[in-house]
Amino acid sequence: MTTTARTLPHACAPRALAEELRTLATLTPTELRQRYAEVFGEASRSGNRQWLLRRIAWRLQALAEGSAADRAIDAVRLRARDLAREADLRTRAPAAPPMAAPGAPIATGTIASPRDGRIPPPGSVIVRRFKGHDYRVAVMPVGFEFDGGHYRSLSAVAHAITGGHWNGMHFFRLGTQDGERTEG
Repeated sequence: MTTTARTLPHACAPRALAEELRTLATLTPTELRQRYAEVFGEASRSGNRQWLLRRIAWRLQALAEGSAADRAIDAVRLRARDLAREADLRTRAPAAPPMAAPGAPIATGTIASPRDGRIPPPGSVIVRRFKGHDYRVAVMPVGFEFDGGHYRSLSAVAHAITGGHWNGMHFFRLGTQDGERTEG
């Protein structure tokens, strides 16, 4: 981006910037488009007066005071420099973590997540009457089985039945007093 001689004095004179911003408010849209071209180095595709005013004012302030991004980067660099001066520097590498004794048992496997108490135990069948049909869903150790397919959640089963997005617990009425469940 190029700057013109008309925008350079703002870097040193906040009062000149304030005066320039007041002058912008009096310009016509055509004059604002010309000023936009001077400030940004390219023609504006917009003729919207309010938009032109805001963009030109933003650019002039960024030229005069630096952009918010530039100020943020400077602040981060300054803080990093301060932290580096205050930091305790290591003179040697940290010790390696302790190793298990040879022959000691090592735990392997997966951690089982607790099942939701509202869902019946594996092997159970959940029955839901919907639009005149009874739908039966088998509870598996991992997931659910419905109509020959395996589903990860009751919401996925409800979606397969209704074609819409449902909360599976709500659709199958689990966790409520009137829920229908049959053990199987």
